[in-house]
Order: sequence, then C-alpha cells, then structure tokens
Amino acid sequence: MSDSGQAPAPARVRKGDGRRARGNRSGFTTGACAAAAARAATLGLLTGVLPDSVLCRLPNGQEHRFAVIEGRLEGEGSERVAHAVIVKDAGDDPDATHGAHLTAAVRRLPQRAGEVILQGGGGVGVVTKDGLGLAVGGPAINPVPRRNIRDNVMAVAGELLLHDGLEITISVPGGEEMAKKTLNARLGIVGGISILGTTGIVRPYSTAAFRASVVQAVDVAAKQGQTRVVFTTGGRTEKFAMRQLPELDEACFVQMGDFVKAAFQSAVKHRLARVYLGAMVGKLTKMCQGLSVTHAWKAEIDRDILAASAQEVGAPPDLVEAIRAAETARFAAERLANLGLSLAFHRLLAGKAIRSLKSCYPGPYQLSILVCDFEGRFICRLEEDELA
Repeated sequence: MSDSGQAPAPARVRKGDGRRARGNRSGFTTGACAAAAARAATLGLLTGVLPDSVLCRLPNGQEHRFAVIEGRLEGEGSERVAHAVIVKDAGDDPDATHGAHLTAAVRRLPQRAGEVILQGGGGVGVVTKDGLGLAVGGPAINPVPRRNIRDNVMAVAGELLLHDGLEITISVPGGEEMAKKTLNARLGIVGGISILGTTGIVRPYSTAAFRASVVQAVDVAAKQGQTRVVFTTGGRTEKFAMRQLPELDEACFVQMGDFVKAAFQSAVKHRLARVYLGAMVGKLTKMCQGLSVTHAWKAEIDRDILAASAQEVGAPPDLVEAIRAAETARFAAERLANLGLSLAFHRLLAGKAIRSLKSCYPGPYQLSILVCDFEGRFICRLEEDELA
C-alpha cells in the first residue's frame, strides 16, 4: 500500500521491456578465436605437441584461455603443418557465427626470416569490391584481427623467425553457409564469413557491430561510384524499396535498422546526391521525433505526433484520443486506413520526417521517403521538393 492507503498503480509496461531479460554473457569475436587457433597451431609446430588450451592476448589487451580441439600435426620436417581449432562462443549474442570452428593451419617458410603470411582458407570470404579497407581478391580478415593474429603468432614463434617465416591459413568449415545469414554478399564478400572484431569481445545484442556494418555498406556503395543510397529499416522495407527502385544497383540498398544517425552521417560524408528512405509508420514516426537511434529500448514512440497528424487529416476527435492513448503506431495506421485516410496520414508523416531528418543531418542530398504497410505494400512516396 502507498502512504495514502491506496494500492500503488501497476507499473506501466513499455514495449520491449520483456526483451530486457535476455542473457548478458559476453563471448568472443571470430578474430579473437582465429588468433587463438593460430597461436595454438604455432606452438604445436614448434614443440611437436598441440596444447589442450592456449592463452591468447585479445586486441583490447586482455588475455583469455581458449580450449583447443582437433589439434594435429601433418607431414615431416619443413613440410610439417600444425592444425588447431577453436570453437567460437558468442555468449548470449544471437551471432550467425556462434559455434563456428575457427581453424588455423601453420607451416614453416624456410629461409624467409621474419615473414608472417596470413591467408584465407575455405569458409573465409574473399573481398571482391573496394570500400572495405581490404585488398580486392584477398581474404576478408579485417585489419585489427589481422594484426592480432600476427602478434599472437610472433609472441610464441621466438627464435624461429630469426631465420624462417610462417604461413598461417585461417579457415572456417561451413563458413559459406553461415555467410548467407549476414550482409557479406551485399558488401562484396563472397564464399564465406568475415574475420572480425576490434576488441576481441562480443557484447550481447551489441549495437556496435550493426552500426559499423551500416557505415561500411555506405562506404562500399560510394567507392563503387554510386551516387544514390536507399536506407531501409529491415528486410521487409528493403524488399519493398527494391520493388519501387528496380533501376538501382543492389549496392545502393543499405539496411540501416535503427541506426539513423550513422546512416545519414555516412551519406553526408560521401556527398551522395540522393537518399531514399523506406519505412513503415512506427519508424517513420520516430524519425519525425528526431531520434538518432529508433530502437524501442531507446525511446518510446511519440503518440502526440500520431494523434496530431490524425487530427490534421480529419480523423474524428474520439479516434484522435484513442490514438493518443494507444501503445503502437500500428493502431493509428489501421484505424485511419479503415476511414480512407491512410494516404493523407502517411504523406503527412513522411513530410514531417523529411523536415526532421534534413534538420538533423543537413547536406546537399535530395531526400525521398517511400512508405509501405505492414505487408510491404506501397502506400506513398514523397519527395523533398514537394514540401512547401
């Protein structure tokens, strides 16, 4: 009971609160696991015995001991190759590469003092487009993991490197299938996954990796000479936008998810001439609010914007108040569609979103917004120059 003697009002449950109960156990990046496998294989090559576990220094300076599986030696003398496998544990993050077997094969390079050559094997993607900061035709092993793999190998190679070199080949059995669950193909990475990670640690439900992928996708489009980009909030809106803009190259389409700021700042940075945005009513409303990240956990939808917009297009007062009290933007969209006000309502929201986005992310680009319903069906398209 409260001090007033009345039972306290039940706490209001915000949309998305149930998902906060997700686990928070951290895991390790593909880069960290590849470095650990390379270090273990190097030790096996030098000593003739593969360790059961290996202490690996992560890019962030921390150390972690990884279990080694399937360690083995093949060949004799200068032809000997050591193999070690580390199983990736992504913690509680829903990572497409969780459980991947990061495999390193290390062999000696006689009379090539100090050289440490890094190669990509099966299941590691091959770079086919500029814009990733990696050599076209080379393995999709990002710069930080690349350095970390080399550093771990050199830390245990000792005197061997005074007269010989080492070749490390990283492979990932099943990597090609895993890559189908990522955006690699869109980025021009074919045949497998990328070896990633700037700290070595995977934080559960990390936003950093997704945000980085948005920026990278815009970089790739710009490096290919594209002058237009299409930002969408997910798979459904992307398919919708692709149907509306069939003349554009696939590289122009970027799933920005919730990362509005990262997407638009990247477009401005590259001075892209046209930006298209594909969205549904919920995310569109959040862009009207000027939110840089539109995730439900970051901020609630502003139902006053929805209610005011409904009123402006002629919705009856009782519906306006119902929209103001509703939990979702979908409620407004569906009720207004029943009254034949869907087009006017969504065009009005699109106009407000354009003004907000251009205010937050000024630049010479022309902005167009394409709106679809929850089934991915076209509702309207609004150009910036249509606004008064």
